Amino acid sequence: MTTVANARTGSASGSDVDQRRPSIAVVDDDSGFAGYLRTFLALRGYEARTYTRGDEIVAAIRQGEPPEIVLLDVAMPGMDGLQTLKALKAAHPELQVIMLSGREQAPIIVEAVRLGAADYVVKPGDPEGLGEIALDSAIKQAIERSRLVSELTDLRRQLSDDQDQAFLAWGQSPAMRQVAHIIEQVADNDVTVLIRGESGVGKELVAKAIHQRSTRRQRPFVKVNCAALPAELLESELFGHEKGAFTGAATTRIGKFEQANFGTIFLDEIGEMKPPLQAKLLHVLQDGEFTKLGSNKKIEVDVRVITATNRDLEAMLVRGQFREDLYYRLKVIETVVPALRDRRDEIPQLTDFFIQKYSRRYNRRVRSITDELRHRFLEYDWPGNIRELENMIKRFVILEDEQLVLRELSRPRPVPLAAAAPVGAPLEYFAPPPFQSSPPSPAEAEEDEMDEEAEEDDATPPASQDGRRLAEVAREAALNAERAVIADTLRQVHWNRRKAAQLLGVSYKTLLNKIKETGLERP
Repeated sequence: MTTVANARTGSASGSDVDQRRPSIAVVDDDSGFAGYLRTFLALRGYEARTYTRGDEIVAAIRQGEPPEIVLLDVAMPGMDGLQTLKALKAAHPELQVIMLSGREQAPIIVEAVRLGAADYVVKPGDPEGLGEIALDSAIKQAIERSRLVSELTDLRRQLSDDQDQAFLAWGQSPAMRQVAHIIEQVADNDVTVLIRGESGVGKELVAKAIHQRSTRRQRPFVKVNCAALPAELLESELFGHEKGAFTGAATTRIGKFEQANFGTIFLDEIGEMKPPLQAKLLHVLQDGEFTKLGSNKKIEVDVRVITATNRDLEAMLVRGQFREDLYYRLKVIETVVPALRDRRDEIPQLTDFFIQKYSRRYNRRVRSITDELRHRFLEYDWPGNIRELENMIKRFVILEDEQLVLRELSRPRPVPLAAAAPVGAPLEYFAPPPFQSSPPSPAEAEEDEMDEEAEEDDATPPASQDGRRLAEVAREAALNAERAVIADTLRQVHWNRRKAAQLLGVSYKTLLNKIKETGLERP
C-alpha cells in the first residue's frame, strides 16, 4: 500500500482547497484502508468521517447534514455498494458519490453510473501513486459539481420565489382560493392530478406549485407538451429509444419519464395524445415501468404524474378519442383554473408583478402605468388570459408606449374555439365563434319543420344569391378574417414571424402555411 509519505506528494496544493473544509464520508468495511483514506483526505484539507456499513451512512444522511462527497466501497458485506448508492441517491439526489473498487469491473461501472454515481475509481495502491492522483482528481471534480448544483438550487429557489409572488395573488382572488386549497391538500400525496382550464390561465404554474410543495421538491420537474410533437416522436420523447430503433435514431436516448425519476412529470395538453400512446401511458401509471422504443428491457420509474388540458375530455370519450381507463387514472384529483375574466381582482397584482419582472430583465425604469390603462385592463375580457396580460406588459416595458397598449385593447380580438374542437382543427384561434340565438317561437318552429320537409324533397344544396354555395361563402369569409388578423399582427412585430406566431398562439409552421394560404406578402 502507498505510504503516508507518498500521500504527501502534491499536498502543497492544499492552499487551493476551500477554507470551508469540504466534508467527505468514507464507507468501507476494511478499517485499515478506511484509516489510510482518512489520512489521505486530512493531508489535503478535507474533513473526513468513516463508516463501516452501508446502512450506517444511509441512516446518518437521513438524520443529519449530508457530506459533500461520499467515497463508497463497492464490495461490502450486507448492504453492498450499489444498494447503498441507490439508497443514498433516493435520500439525497444531489449527493456526489465516488465508487471505489479493488479492480475495474465493467458491468458494475455501468450500473453505478446508471444509479447516479459521480465517478468510479480503482483503490489507490500502485507504486507510482497513479491511484492517488486519480482519486484526488475525482474528488476535486465532484466538489466542483457539488457547488455548481448548490448554485443551481439557489437559482431555482429564486425562480420559485418569483412563482410564489404570482401565486400570492391567488390568495386575494375568491375564484382561486379553491385551487390554492387543493394544491396544499394534494402536494404531499403522490396521486395524479388533472388540471383543467383555458389556454393561458396558469395551469403549468399550478403544476409547479404542487411540485414545489411536495416531498419531491428537490427532484426534477419535467414538462412535456403533448401537442408539440407528432405521435411517433412524442413516444420517443416520453420513453426514449435505442440506437437504430427508427430512421434517424443514431444514438440511444433516455426519455422524459426516466429524466423525471423520483420527481414529477407534467404532461401538458394531454388531450392531444393519440390513443395508442395513451395505452402505453396507462401501463406506466399502473405498473411504474415501460420499455424504450426498440428495446425489450423494462425500466422501472418512480414518477408523479400531473396532467393538464383545455379540451373537453368527456366529449372525447364519447367520440372514442380518449381512453376511459386512462381518463379515470388521471382524474384522481381534478381542479379547474378559472379564466382571468372570472378573477379580475388578480389583475392589479399580476400587472405590477409583470412590470417589476420585465423591468429588471430588460433594464427599463418603468415604475407603473396610468389609472386609465389600469381601468382598461380591468374592463378587458382577456381571451388569452394571464399569458396575454404578460405578453402585453412585456411589450409595454420594452417599447415604453402606453398608447400602443391602449390601441391594442381597443382593437377587435379574435375569439378562440370551444375547448372541445376536433383534434387538428386548422388555426383554431381564428375560427369564428359558434352562432347563438334565442329559442325559436312555436310559429318559427313550425316554419322550420316545413323548411326541413322541403329540403328532403330538394337534394340540391342551397346557394347564395350570386350562385355560390353557402360553404364557399363561409370559407372565403373565414379566410379573409384570418388574413386581416395575421396581417395586423405581422405589422405590429415588423414581420418577425416567430414573434407573430407566439402572439397568435399557433406554431411557427402553422403561421407560415397560413401566410402562404392567405397570399400575404412582406412589404
